[in-house]
Amino acid sequence: MAAERKATVSRETGETKVKLQITIDGRGRCRASTGIGMLDHLIDQIARHGLFDINVEAKGDLDVGQHHTLEDVAICLGQAFSQALGERRGIVRMGHAAVPMDEALALVAVDISGRGHASIDTPLEGRDISGLDTDLIRHFLETFAAEAKLTLHVRMLSGVNDHHRVESLFKALARALDTATCIDERREGDIPSTKGTI
Repeated sequence: MAAERKATVSRETGETKVKLQITIDGRGRCRASTGIGMLDHLIDQIARHGLFDINVEAKGDLDVGQHHTLEDVAICLGQAFSQALGERRGIVRMGHAAVPMDEALALVAVDISGRGHASIDTPLEGRDISGLDTDLIRHFLETFAAEAKLTLHVRMLSGVNDHHRVESLFKALARALDTATCIDERREGDIPSTKGTI
């Protein structure tokens, strides 16, 4: 019986208090309470479409702005992914997905490489999506990639409505992560790297 791939991460600073739990081999269940409704919605997309179970509770200085809370949630989500995957034995490692939402189409590719890097091309028209500052979308993705120690490429291929663009992006991220974190039984528990470590 394979070890359960799950992790709990807590982070407390002078600006925020975050607790996040993730189960990689989940059923797509999410409980997100960050004080930022759109962020909760996007985390739910990752859980639901990646079939991860994610519970996150965050309290932050939202009177100052959304940046600290969103950043620390991204830190915790990335760290939890990394911890839950352990040595990365047997994983597919790479995954990609192109996901439409109405007129919007997003492409996401990931490599669970052990190296945090993000290349993000997401042109957004407005300054706000349902109360979330659009400038923070890029920051969330970059922070998550750095803390999860994975390479992330994101391209917004088409779209008019910013909500549709961002939602298609997070659904594509979920699908790509699901593929990359799946266990390939043919590997027989080997680490998918010529170096023997990730």
